[in-house]
Amino acid sequence: MRVVIDGDLCQGQGRCFSIAPSVFGFDELGNGVVLASGELSEGELELARLAEANCPEHAVGVVE
Repeated sequence: MRVVIDGDLCQGQGRCFSIAPSVFGFDELGNGVVLASGELSEGELELARLAEANCPEHAVGVVE
């Protein structure tokens, strides 16, 4: 599994970071970026899915 953010959709709301700060961060423009690389722990994966469900722009994705 990996986590992605669609940069064309992200508007920098920050919900992903608020939910999973170990997985997400911000770029120099304030848009979300994925910080985690490689395998996520079960806890991080659960939080990433919660962030995906709460992103108002549907920019966050958890893909296999």
